[in-house]
Amino acid sequence: VQLQAFGGGSVQAGGSLRLSCAASGLSDSKILMAWFRQAPGNEREFVAAIMWGGGALKYADSVKGRFTISRDIAMKMVYLEMDSLNPEDTAVYYCAGRGSAYLDTEASSYGYWGQGTQVTVSS
Repeated sequence: VQLQAFGGGSVQAGGSLRLSCAASGLSDSKILMAWFRQAPGNEREFVAAIMWGGGALKYADSVKGRFTISRDIAMKMVYLEMDSLNPEDTAVYYCAGRGSAYLDTEASSYGYWGQGTQVTVSS
């Protein structure tokens, strides 16, 4: 599985951005796709996850109600729609994947990673 993330940028607080992740090599419905983020000086943290088959979702409490993860099976894309952004959302965002039958939130258990894309939210 190869992942390529894009769509980051700079936005003012209250604004929106959509991140995209192109996933090649996906052939198993028991694939879990997720977004993580890492701010300077912080550990990489879970943001949202979606099961490739079935579409079950999980969100970090800090983004619930503001972020939406989705996938397009035909296009092999995963998206992260981010609304009501605030400066605390500033980070490098990573797309990740692993084989799994449950919604895993631990970064260390993911074997596939895309390059990061920077999201900067100014106040």
